[in-house]
Amino acid sequence: MTIDEIENDITFLRNGKLKRIRIQKEDFLTFRSELIKQPDFKQFRGIAQHGGHIDYEYTEIPRS
Repeated sequence: MTIDEIENDITFLRNGKLKRIRIQKEDFLTFRSELIKQPDFKQFRGIAQHGGHIDYEYTEIPRS
């Protein structure tokens, strides 16, 4: 997964074009390093899946 793909996925989640994205285990660290740079980082929710994959959703209410 490239940085451009990650930025596009984050934008699509934020704008509602995607409801959920799945990040593969091997892409997690790269994805997270870009995600934490976002000003609305706390509005992204990661849901752990079997096999080490993570599904991310965007919520209107930031987590605490």
